[in-house]
Amino acid sequence: ITFKEDFGTAGRAGYFDTSGIIRDVMQNHLLQILCLVAMERPVSVDASDIRDEKVKVLKFIKPIELDDVVIGQYVGNPDGKTDDARTGYKEDPGVPADSKTPTYAMAKMHIDNDRWAGVPFILKCGKALNERKAEIRIQLQHLNLMKLRITQIIQEEYPIYHPSSQAVYCKMNVKSPGMSFNTVESELNLSYHDRFEGLDLPDAYERLILDFILGSQTNFVRTDELAEAWRIFTPLLHKLDAGQKEPVQYVYGTRGPAEADKFIGDLGFKFSSTYKWTEKK
Repeated sequence: ITFKEDFGTAGRAGYFDTSGIIRDVMQNHLLQILCLVAMERPVSVDASDIRDEKVKVLKFIKPIELDDVVIGQYVGNPDGKTDDARTGYKEDPGVPADSKTPTYAMAKMHIDNDRWAGVPFILKCGKALNERKAEIRIQLQHLNLMKLRITQIIQEEYPIYHPSSQAVYCKMNVKSPGMSFNTVESELNLSYHDRFEGLDLPDAYERLILDFILGSQTNFVRTDELAEAWRIFTPLLHKLDAGQKEPVQYVYGTRGPAEADKFIGDLGFKFSSTYKWTEKK
């Protein structure tokens, strides 16, 4: 579950340095998405039933330890095309020179119930990265198909893009045309803007304001849900505030710390840059 921004803290550094990326994004926004992905089907679409299921998910998650996270802090890119890109986090007005506030974080969690036992959930968020993107990416386990003489198998995934692109697609392997048994990457794609032409989708805050007016509490956090969320993150945040883990530097405009790629790889996630999205003509 990823939230990436391609800009730094320009204009918000004073506030951001007192919170950091975990409090700002991960503990609330990304954890909400995790609950929606992992929860069981509610009894109804009533707000209480949906929030009951979200709380059940959180109760199965243990507090995060220091070894469960990679944190980073961006430095300026000398080759950056803008002043913002050339400015490191500590060079932003309002940020102390010795600040250890993370601008990037990756954390792993396990939901210790029957459905999700052994499946790592990876939350990732950061500023000053290579792109602006919010997505859920469900990666299936790799199958050994050597006996079928099929060797060019790429990891199958179900990416869900949110909120701007409004797309869900399945990245899959299909047999290449002709006599060969080789496979190629393709997708089953649902893009709202392509499927529903002329559709005007409200943004997140428009939805919440309408929910408030209508008295719908579905998308608002309940007290017990909030308490469970802080139970998971508070011990980690106290250790980070005490300086028990140093943020790793990464350059503005990159994918983040190299340590994060190793961290996610050790959990079984396979990053593939071979897939090419084909735009509709």
